[in-house]
Amino acid sequence: MTRLCHIEIDERGLARPTPEIEQERRVAIFDLLEDNSFALPAKGDRTPPPGPYRLQLAIRDGRLVFDVAQEDATKITEFILSLGPFRQVVKDYFQICESYFDAVKRLPPSQIEAIDMARRGIHNEGARVLQERLEGKADVDIDTARRLFTLICVLHWG
Repeated sequence: MTRLCHIEIDERGLARPTPEIEQERRVAIFDLLEDNSFALPAKGDRTPPPGPYRLQLAIRDGRLVFDVAQEDATKITEFILSLGPFRQVVKDYFQICESYFDAVKRLPPSQIEAIDMARRGIHNEGARVLQERLEGKADVDIDTARRLFTLICVLHWG
């Protein structure tokens, strides 16, 4: 069972999200729980506890924290990632999302589609950065990385 069964965002210290950001968060969590691939790699001769896993995401002391537990909430591991590699792609993603949300209100479909394609491209780049940063800590497929990147963006909003 190499999957996530529960996802929680530690909201301590985060600003209240906009309705659009809150909607992105709800959709990302729903989609993640419906379909994801999350595995902890073996460390030497130690096999990781089997999933499914619970994940809590937080920002603590300016770092991204992945707190992983078994389904019964027994903590397995915590890994901490620097936010530095994510800063520019998150900034770009927020800017393109603002353009997209504004475009939906006033532009024709062809222009909305062009902005949405750019948004997806930046989102994919964020997912690739996340996969690289998780290397050796957790194995995730690209769709799981995309949805987790959305949640990282929500944390950055705070």
